[in-house]
Amino acid sequence: MMKKILIVLMVITSAAHATRIKDIAYVKGVNDYQVIGYGLVVGLNGTGDSQMSIFTQQSVASMLKRFGITVNQSQIRMRNVAAVMVVASIPPFSSKGASIDVTVSSMGDATSLQGGALLLTDLIGQDGKIYATAQGPLSVGGFDIRAAGTEIQRNFTTTGRIPNGGLVQETPPVDFMSNWTLSIILSQEDFTTATRVAETINKSVGDTVANAIDGGTINVQVPQPFQSKDKLVQFISQIELLQVVPDVVARVVINERTGTVVVGQNVTVLPVAISHGNLNIEIQAYPVISQPAPFSQGQTVVTQAATAQVTQDDNSMVAINGAATVQDIATALNSLKVRPRDIIAIFQALKAAGALKAELVIM
Repeated sequence: MMKKILIVLMVITSAAHATRIKDIAYVKGVNDYQVIGYGLVVGLNGTGDSQMSIFTQQSVASMLKRFGITVNQSQIRMRNVAAVMVVASIPPFSSKGASIDVTVSSMGDATSLQGGALLLTDLIGQDGKIYATAQGPLSVGGFDIRAAGTEIQRNFTTTGRIPNGGLVQETPPVDFMSNWTLSIILSQEDFTTATRVAETINKSVGDTVANAIDGGTINVQVPQPFQSKDKLVQFISQIELLQVVPDVVARVVINERTGTVVVGQNVTVLPVAISHGNLNIEIQAYPVISQPAPFSQGQTVVTQAATAQVTQDDNSMVAINGAATVQDIATALNSLKVRPRDIIAIFQALKAAGALKAELVIM
């Protein structure tokens, strides 16, 4: 059996690399508005709901009645109609007449929605109001062919999409400010990043208008010159474009099935010796003394460095110079063709021994 080779991906954010606030955070209340509706898909080639789906027959009878046609529900026999649920997300500040994508999913016993078209369907919000309508032919990313007792299916055919099939009828409510105070929410909560965002905003404005109230929320008081609708948009735009250096949690993510190891920033390994099967790993730390230049008024600095050594019973050896990080160990193990299962066991042992200074995530 061919051995899987460990793949190491280093996710490193340089200390000098900054990102825009809009890329790591969003304004609270400025979110997509979700709507939902119940409708009918017609034009199916015998793959619609059967008589077991009573609600489909009731819906067809009710629809025909709206057009002045009265039929007995018990006499309806059709397999080219399917009852579906329709969902969509309306972007904030969408105006009436804007187009949105909708997703259609069968809720009965239909076998396929391929070739069907959604009839005009109202989409309502949490308050029960109609915010959009949807209709049009479905795009199904698969197929289901059945003949002579044989079935060939690829992907799911009971769910489809209608690109630009929704039409906004009313702008959804957007409430992102109270008493001229807005909240900025970090996509990934971190106290250090929240503090840096607040400090950056205050430095840009020249006043203390932003305060980090927790690891994920920064409250911003809109300055007096910007307390108008047109100026408010300009103020938020300026905040979004500010550059911040986000902090990251030291994390190692490994996937045993694919043999992938993703190593984040700030991940280090303390001096430790490990023996795993026919594999031996040894990490030794030693001091490094840095002397200042003459007449520079600097101070002598003592730091710690480390070397890592990996050996196998067949006398194969890989030496790593410099600080012993998870990247160094993973690179050495990769060159020795160590199996991913052994890699995971080694990382778990490092974590259990307290030598791996990072969060270990196993997928």
